[in-house]
Amino acid sequence: MHAGVRVPDVTFKTRVRDESIGGDNPFRWQDMTTADYFAGKRVVLFSLPGAFTPTCSTFQLPGYENGHGDFAAQGIDEIYCMSVNDSFVMNKWAQNQELVNVKVIPDGAGVFTRLMGMLVDKSNIGFGPRSWRYAAVINDGVVEAWFEEPGREDNHGDDPYGESSPETVLAWLKANA
Repeated sequence: MHAGVRVPDVTFKTRVRDESIGGDNPFRWQDMTTADYFAGKRVVLFSLPGAFTPTCSTFQLPGYENGHGDFAAQGIDEIYCMSVNDSFVMNKWAQNQELVNVKVIPDGAGVFTRLMGMLVDKSNIGFGPRSWRYAAVINDGVVEAWFEEPGREDNHGDDPYGESSPETVLAWLKANA
C-alpha cells in the first residue's frame, strides 16, 4: 500500500449499543461501510495482530488514545484501531481499555485487511489469518501516508513495533503540516 491509493470498499459487521433493546446485552448489529468511516474525514487508521495482545494493549492503543489531542491539533478527525477480530471482541477490548477517543473497527473476516495487502498467517502462534501491524493517514478514503512494520511475512517469528507507533505517525504529521 502506498500514498494515493483509495482504501477498499468493504462492509464491516459491527455491534452497537441500543438502549431500546433493554436487558443485559443491549446491542444490535449494524453494517458500517468504508465510506461511513473514511468519507469526508482525515483519519489515522492503525491495525494490529489482535485485541488484548501485549504490545497492542500496553503501548500502541494507549498511545493513540492518550495522544488524541495532539492528533486533533494536526487536523485528524478520528483515530481508528482495526484488527482481524469480530465486533464482540473489539467492543470488549475497547471497554477493557476504557477508550474514549479511539474507535475500534472489527474486520472479523479479514476482508479489508486482505484487500489492503496486509493479511498474514500467524498460525505459528495459534492466531491464523491476522493483520500485519501498520498505520496510515487516510484523507477522504485515500491513503496520504503509510507506516508499515518491517519484515511482513507469514508466520514471522517476531512482532516488530515502531513504524506504526503513535509517536512515528504524529512526527510525520507535524513534519508535513
